[in-house]
Amino acid sequence: MKNNLPELRKGKGWSQSDLGDYVSVSRQTINAIEKDRYDPSLSLAFKIAHAFDRSIEQIFSYEEE
Repeated sequence: MKNNLPELRKGKGWSQSDLGDYVSVSRQTINAIEKDRYDPSLSLAFKIAHAFDRSIEQIFSYEEE
């Protein structure tokens, strides 16, 4: 799953730790999502979308490998 999370996060001036704290996960989880090594659960995807006032589809996109 691809995402534009790094750009959105940096646009708010947030570190990975800041976003992790906001959505109640570790910095390592945010890093893994940003590097496409981990797909967030639906509830986590909703929390992330809410943090940026966007829809899930505006942040995450599915690409077949």
